[in-house]
Amino acid sequence: MLIFQSDQLDSALDLFRRLPPQRVDDNIEKIIELVPDILEDLLAAVDRPIQVMRDTECGKDFLICDYNRDGDSYRSPWSNKYYPALDDGTVPSERLRLMEVEANSAFDQYREMYFEGGISSIYFWDLDHCFAACVLIKKQGDGSKMITGQWDSMHVFEIQEKTSGRSAHYRLTTTAMLWLNTKKEKSGNMHLGGQITRQKEDDLSISEVQTHIVNMGRMVEDMENKIRNTMNDIYFGKTKDIVNGLRTLDKQDSRQKEMFKSELSSALKNRNFSKE
Repeated sequence: MLIFQSDQLDSALDLFRRLPPQRVDDNIEKIIELVPDILEDLLAAVDRPIQVMRDTECGKDFLICDYNRDGDSYRSPWSNKYYPALDDGTVPSERLRLMEVEANSAFDQYREMYFEGGISSIYFWDLDHCFAACVLIKKQGDGSKMITGQWDSMHVFEIQEKTSGRSAHYRLTTTAMLWLNTKKEKSGNMHLGGQITRQKEDDLSISEVQTHIVNMGRMVEDMENKIRNTMNDIYFGKTKDIVNGLRTLDKQDSRQKEMFKSELSSALKNRNFSKE
């Protein structure tokens, strides 16, 4: 029975790699209707679009994921409170909370500079012998140019400080999800999307607590640039090649027709001469 469920889960995950990321929630519901026994494993393995909640205390939006969740409530990085309210929710230590506040301010500037809008949220939490952090970024297109789309990226850090206190080991796992929809009367509709997961490890020097935020920022910037270039080559480059292969300009089309007529006429004349 366990082997059968494992095969079903592998098949479902393989299917999600080929399905559009913007419809992942609908596809999860459909698969669960068919195979309800893999619900928990499927939810744990499938990356879903990042959701948004509102911090009513400060009036700012924040992003939610498993790393700021406790039960059915989610902690805001702005007020450090849970929504819906939770009295005994897990919160980071005082040192990590100070880093969390500074990191949210720093990445807020990064998001505005690179994405010109959107929402970012950063969370820190304690581990047994180290600490971890999660950087979430979400940007939605406004559809002003007949194009709608969304960028979701999640950067999860595991940070182990060396005993010397002068360096730290950073382990970064990044998942980025992108989709675009175009709606134009002449060219029709096009749906393009996909996701990429990448990992990176590095040992970097530290001099003070704020250095962690600088190191994380550089690693996130470098990783997102690489992922954007990869997506551009894989998704947009391949789509462009396919479209250029299918599309024929009117001038080229008429020129080819004239050449075909000329070749056909010449072939028919040669055939008639050979018969005579």
